[in-house]
Amino acid sequence: MLILKPAIIEEVTISWSDSKKLTWSDFKGQVEQNTDAVAVTASGIAFSFSVSQSNDKYIDFNAISEAYFYPEKSWYLKNKGDDYILAHEQLHFDITELHVRQLRFNISRVNVSQNIKQELRDLHEQANKNLAIMQNDYDTQTDNSINKTEQAIWSQFVKIELYKYKDFRSK
Repeated sequence: MLILKPAIIEEVTISWSDSKKLTWSDFKGQVEQNTDAVAVTASGIAFSFSVSQSNDKYIDFNAISEAYFYPEKSWYLKNKGDDYILAHEQLHFDITELHVRQLRFNISRVNVSQNIKQELRDLHEQANKNLAIMQNDYDTQTDNSINKTEQAIWSQFVKIELYKYKDFRSK
C-alpha cells in the first residue's frame, strides 16, 4: 500500500537511489490499526523551480525534482513483513522515481516563455496525477502483492520504464 505525500522539507526523508534499496529499518511510522495492509510506503515528488528575468521577460529557468521516501509515515507489521513484501514496497518507491524521471524528461523539452511558471506547475501537477494513478493500478492489479504473477509483471514493467528514462535518473 502507498501514501502519496508532497515533500515537506522539515521531515526526515530518504532520496531514491540506484544503490540504496529500502530496508525494514527505514519504516519507522506508527502502525495503522483496522487495516488489512501489512505495510505502507509513503513517498512523493519534491519539486521546485526558479526563473531568471531580464527587462521583465523570462530568459531562463532551473527546475529540481526528487523522489522521496518518508520513514516516519511508512510502517509495516513486524510479524508479517518479509522480503517479498519489502520488494513490493520498494517498487512503490521505484514508481515514484519513474515519475520523477518522466517529469525531468518533460521539463527538458520546455522552452522558456512568458508562461514558464505555469507550464512547470502544470507538469508537476500532471506528474503527481499520473503517479497516483499508477500507484493505485499497481496495488489493484497485484492485489497489494498477493497476486505474484502480476507482481512479477509490474516489477519487469517498472524496470524497463526506469531504463527508458535512465538519462533522467536521480544521482
